[in-house]
Amino acid sequence: MNITAADVNKLRQMTGAGMMDCKKALTEAEGDFEKAVEILRKAGQKVAAKRADNETKEGIVLTNVSEDGKTATILALACETEPVSKVEAFRTLADDILAAGVANNIKDKETLLAFALADGRTVAESITELVGKIGEKLVITDYAQVEADQVVSYNHSTGKLGVLVAFGNTQGNDVTEVGKDIAMQIAAMKPVGLDKDDVDPAIVQKEIEIGMDIARQEGKPEAMLEKIAMGKLGKFYKENTLLNQEFVKDNSINIAQLLENTQKGLKVTSFKRVQI
Repeated sequence: MNITAADVNKLRQMTGAGMMDCKKALTEAEGDFEKAVEILRKAGQKVAAKRADNETKEGIVLTNVSEDGKTATILALACETEPVSKVEAFRTLADDILAAGVANNIKDKETLLAFALADGRTVAESITELVGKIGEKLVITDYAQVEADQVVSYNHSTGKLGVLVAFGNTQGNDVTEVGKDIAMQIAAMKPVGLDKDDVDPAIVQKEIEIGMDIARQEGKPEAMLEKIAMGKLGKFYKENTLLNQEFVKDNSINIAQLLENTQKGLKVTSFKRVQI
């Protein structure tokens, strides 16, 4: 069957796939455009399966805060190499996925992946199709939506790090200024929890074991190891939980004191730090 340049260009406009891939798909489909589209989609699935174990160390993190400041959404779309993270189709897809999450009040990644975009394809199918065009593994590594009295966001200049900070008991006041300071603190200092009760028990146990091992190597008596480890755990909490961390702009106070100094009773209720 004679496949014309116009046919190939039409399929390319429909799918965004390369000219040679479109010609090959149309030839295999004997000119049937619907079959050709399906062939291209299956090609994307094959590439995705082949590259499933590849690492994704590049990509983009996007955030969105609602006009009233009470709801914020964060998305990380990852790829294998930096050049792909700058491709227009990659960034457009990331924007479209985030917009869908925001517009439809989607709370979690699983629901987002199953959601149908404007062209009828799900988010998961759209990602797979772009995998076929680009030839790299693409994956949503993180997605979350946060609600509070006010949520403040921060995006690092690299485009690969974003933070959401949720505030409670704002009493209707705008906490954007202190929110930006705390968001940048989270970006730089990487707290593992809000307060000590918020830290994963597995992390706590690991820190206790490390503390005991260090004390043992230093020749401390076996009966004293746990007590020494618990002392080190207190230092761990101070350095790695947000409310107990020293404020980077003024190390004479911690974040809990910064909040109280800003407005009596002001709280950080949660935070989300996402990095490619």
